[in-house]
Amino acid sequence: MGKLRQQVNKWMMQNLELPADVVMDLPRITMIGQLHIYIENHRGVKAFSNEQLTLKLKQGVIHIKGSEFVIKTILPEEILLEGTISSVDFENE
Repeated sequence: MGKLRQQVNKWMMQNLELPADVVMDLPRITMIGQLHIYIENHRGVKAFSNEQLTLKLKQGVIHIKGSEFVIKTILPEEILLEGTISSVDFENE
């Protein structure tokens, strides 16, 4: 069933010109320099500190590391983080 779903999603992206993040439920990440990162389509906050943010995704987690982190906006599927970002890493679970 998973393979059929992938084929249907690929067809929808190609033929209906739908964005991949919508069809495949992927996160959309917008970063402005090293100062702001805006993430849509996450599944919740797993851990947060002044130096790290870990978010759950549909297919794993994302680790954001840096310093002086402040969550400016947090909604059920969106988050805006400010601070000095040094790395963004993905991990499949």
